[in-house]
Amino acid sequence: MAEETKDSGQVQPSGGAVTGDISRLLVSVGTFIDNSIDPVSKIVALSLDSLTDVAKKVLEGVNTTLGSKK
Repeated sequence: MAEETKDSGQVQPSGGAVTGDISRLLVSVGTFIDNSIDPVSKIVALSLDSLTDVAKKVLEGVNTTLGSKK
């Protein structure tokens, strides 16, 4: 009886440990990639918003300059 309780908490070497380790590794890699991409995507979105604002101001300036020369 003591042997059964001692062995029940251990991982069985029948291949289940390898599958568990691989799945844990894949989940960890996926989490790492997800956590890395999220801040980068926010930075890209903010950069594109800033570029849009700059382009609008440039076009307004060109429009004002060309409009006053008529």
